[in-house]
Amino acid sequence: MPFYIYKAKNRAGRKVKGEMEAPTMDLALSVLQRRGYTNIKIKPKPKDILEGTFLEGRVKPRDMVVFSRQFATMINSGVPIIQSLNVLAQQTENKKLKRKLYEIRNDVQGGSSLYEALQKHSDVFDELYINMVNAGEIGGVLDVVLDRLAQYIEKAASLKAKVKGAMVYPAVVVIVAIAVITIIMVFVIPTFAKMFHDMGYALPLPTQIVINLSNWFRQNILFMFFIIVAFIGIFRTLYKKVEKIKIAVDRMILFLPIFGPLLRKVAVARFSRTFSTMISSGVPILQALDIVAKTSGNKTVELGVLEAKKSIAEGQTISEPLEDTGVFPPMVIQMISIGETTGTLDTMLEKVADFYDDEVEVAVSALTSMLEPLMIVFLGAVVGGLVISMYLPIFKIAGVVSGQG
Repeated sequence: MPFYIYKAKNRAGRKVKGEMEAPTMDLALSVLQRRGYTNIKIKPKPKDILEGTFLEGRVKPRDMVVFSRQFATMINSGVPIIQSLNVLAQQTENKKLKRKLYEIRNDVQGGSSLYEALQKHSDVFDELYINMVNAGEIGGVLDVVLDRLAQYIEKAASLKAKVKGAMVYPAVVVIVAIAVITIIMVFVIPTFAKMFHDMGYALPLPTQIVINLSNWFRQNILFMFFIIVAFIGIFRTLYKKVEKIKIAVDRMILFLPIFGPLLRKVAVARFSRTFSTMISSGVPILQALDIVAKTSGNKTVELGVLEAKKSIAEGQTISEPLEDTGVFPPMVIQMISIGETTGTLDTMLEKVADFYDDEVEVAVSALTSMLEPLMIVFLGAVVGGLVISMYLPIFKIAGVVSGQG
């Protein structure tokens, strides 16, 4: 339904303005007149030029958590879905989510199910969210499912933040190191080189090597920049387009010396949490596995989960093909196996997810503690080595002058 903006005078004679939604301008005018407004000026609300573009912003996990939790509360309290969506759209501050909720409300008002309405907005509501809402609608437990989704999104966002926290420090140190080395190479060393050239003394080998590197660096800095940008662009394109490269890279990531164990724990935690949430919400296992595979974020895990799906369809267990991937630790495999046997798979997976969330937190702390001194030593060694190599001729000259004196 379109929106209209209006200006008018209320019964007290005061000027008022606002916006309202109505099927037509005549109906909007009629509503305002029934409120006792006079001198009404009304027109269609101009479309926001940012609407539908990246400038409109994005819907953050926190927005989805608040929406899902409030939606669950309203449904549980007996408020109809259309009315709930209308209230939530009015009060949300996120422009993109507000627009999406109004569109979803209109679709539901037109006879679509909530599941069908959400499917049109996959850029905000992912496959996991949509399918869990479908299971909730079918099972008559939409409020419970929405509350589970809020918890899932919250814990998934927390897990992501922990991993980002582990990456931020080394990334910052590397960027600072590159910036400092570039400044030294481009501006500082040439000044020293000119000074040494004017003195006419033979330079020590380390100093001459650094000056040669500085000259080469200054001559090729733009070329190196374009090469690096091109390499990153080509790699990203190949990673997205070529399946074999994506599989190889994702597998290598899980087995990296320092970051590999952390990323593997993240993969296990995400898999367990997603699978548990979907099973406990009534999503069929085969359908749940398909969605878990797509949302795993790692091709090695995805292939392992899809293999498990095939084996289940053929009557086998989940644990055996997951063990063959080499990603899931023995404890996880055993917990899944016990869950399958006892019929408590969702509970076991939830326990695994909680355990690995804690493990990720411990791993992040350990990684940060280990990387901090390593990065400081690296930065100190590189910058210190460059500085010392520039001062070697000065020490040599000082020694010659002292000997002559």
